[in-house]
Amino acid sequence: QVQLVESGGGLMQPGGSLRLSCAASGSIFSINDMGWYRQAPGKQRELVAAITRFGITNYADSVKGRFTISRDNAKSTVHLQMNSLKPEDTAVYYCNAGVRTVVAGPLLSSWGQGTQVTVSS
Repeated sequence: QVQLVESGGGLMQPGGSLRLSCAASGSIFSINDMGWYRQAPGKQRELVAAITRFGITNYADSVKGRFTISRDNAKSTVHLQMNSLKPEDTAVYYCNAGVRTVVAGPLLSSWGQGTQVTVSS
């Protein structure tokens, strides 16, 4: 079993910064892509940013130039540095990871419980 635990959410004024972190633990053989998704009230969950195990990144157009995703493979962690926050960034942010629990096993999509980010003055 794999657990993803997020931290770092909270309330921030527009223009401020927050850093989200996510740590994976449990029965892990390897982790492929890791990413952050968000879901605002009444909206579908959307990809915010993703990063491969080799460090190749992908961002939603709405956050390019403001958010930076990074990961530490040795610690099985992924981070999201969010700068120049806007009210429209308000959402629950979820960590996601593609995990293999055994060598040559299936790639399992694991999710964290979510952390609330609220951007408001």
